[in-house]
Amino acid sequence: MTTTATRFERLAVNFEAPVVRISLNNPPLNIIDMAMMEELTSVLNEIQSQSSISTIVLNGAGKSFSAGVDVAAHARATVSSMLGKFHTVVRALLGTRKVTIAAVDGHCLGGGAELAMVCDLVYTTDHAKWGFPEIQLGCFPPVAATALAALVGQKRAADLILSGRSISGAEAAHMGLATSAVPDGQLSSVVDQCAGEIGKLSPAALAVTKKAMYAWDSMHFDKGLARAEKIYLEELVETVDAQEGIRAFLEKRPPIWTGR
Repeated sequence: MTTTATRFERLAVNFEAPVVRISLNNPPLNIIDMAMMEELTSVLNEIQSQSSISTIVLNGAGKSFSAGVDVAAHARATVSSMLGKFHTVVRALLGTRKVTIAAVDGHCLGGGAELAMVCDLVYTTDHAKWGFPEIQLGCFPPVAATALAALVGQKRAADLILSGRSISGAEAAHMGLATSAVPDGQLSSVVDQCAGEIGKLSPAALAVTKKAMYAWDSMHFDKGLARAEKIYLEELVETVDAQEGIRAFLEKRPPIWTGR
C-alpha cells in the first residue's frame, strides 16, 4: 500500500512499505530551515516505530539535494536553537534502526552534505556539487568536524573543511564520502534497485545489524558532536569574524576579516 503524507510543508513523504521516501522540499535549493528540521525529526521518529519499514530514502526535490542550513539561522540570536534542532535530526538519522540511503544530485553543501554523509549508503551523480563551505562564512560544520575524518581520512577531511572547496560527486565517491557515483540520469534507478534489494531482507535483522555495526562509533560521535557544539557556541560565535561572515553573506558583500 502506498500513502503520501500531506501534513508537511518542507518535505514530501511517500510510504510504500518496506520503503519510505523523504524529499527535502524547499525550492529551489532545498535550504534546511528550522521548519524543515522539525518536520524531519517528526517523520523520522514516526518511521522508527513502524515494523513494516526497513529502508528510508532521503533525496532532494527538484534538481538539488540541499545547499545547506539557512544562513540567517546562524545569527547569534538563533544559532543555539538552530544547532540543537539540526543535531537532533542528525542523531535521529544516525540512531534509526532503518537502513538510510541518500540520493544526491545537484547541490549537496554544508548541512545538506552533513545529512547525506551520516546515511548508511550514499549514491550521488557524477556532477553533483559537494562541499562544506562554512569556513568561508567564518564558521565550521560541527557534524563534519566530528565525523568526516572517519569516512575520508584526516588529511582529506582537513582539506575539505579548512578550505571550504567544492568537489564533484565522482570525487566524493572516490574519497569515500559517497558509496558510489553514477552517471547523470541514472540515480533514481540505482537507488531504486538498492532499496529493492534491501527490502527483500528482514527488517529485524537489519535493525540489530545496524546496532552492532555502529555501537563503537556512536559512543565517540555523541561525545565529539557535543564537544564541537560547545566550541561553536562558546568560542566561535563570540568571534567578530563569525558575526561578520554571516552578516556579509546576508548583505551580499565580501567579508572583512579582522582575526578577532
